Amino acid sequence: MDEYLRSGIFVNSEHPDVQEFAKSNTKGIRGKSLQAIRLYYAVRDGFKYFPYNIDLNPRALKASALLKKNRGYCIEKANLLAASARALGIPARLGFAIVRNHIGTENLEKILRTDKLVFHGYTELFLEGKWVKATPAFDAALCERMGVHPLEFDGKTDSIFQESDRSGGRFMDYIHDYGYFPDIPYQKMMEEFRKYYPHFFEDLEKDSSERKYKRVFYYSPD
Repeated sequence: MDEYLRSGIFVNSEHPDVQEFAKSNTKGIRGKSLQAIRLYYAVRDGFKYFPYNIDLNPRALKASALLKKNRGYCIEKANLLAASARALGIPARLGFAIVRNHIGTENLEKILRTDKLVFHGYTELFLEGKWVKATPAFDAALCERMGVHPLEFDGKTDSIFQESDRSGGRFMDYIHDYGYFPDIPYQKMMEEFRKYYPHFFEDLEKDSSERKYKRVFYYSPD
């Protein structure tokens, strides 16, 4: 379990801000499962889900970086949950998948030029002798607007995206699983983004001096 407990490059659980976030949100709570549950909701609803400005600079992907904002996307939120869990001695790792969302993504699909959301991030926590999946991406307010039930987490059963909305219509499909990792597999992630969303990198390479905040992806090496 060592690699799922120690601080990583992106899952930087030793960062003072991550330590403070973990401890302040679980103050007075005993038991790893109850602490993990509290952290899940702190990340799920404490940061609005926002997939329209993804900074791919490695420094921006550190768990501590999200604590300077009030919104983030699935990888950022899963990473913070993993880091804050490790800060409390709870083994945690990251999982990634390709998913297809059937509701409320028309604008995003026009930008991505596909209905596939690549390298969707979630967290796996080791609680009561087993790994349990937790997906803190969609905050409760967003779920209400989309007409789906917010994902709950009880520390015992997997919490993954809903297959249907409240009316029974299709909501989310998992179409590929990359597996789990002790930290964000940055090189693999970039390769997949370039594979599925090449137009973003073509645009950025044409004018690397301009910060295209209106794009989904933004990358600067500095």
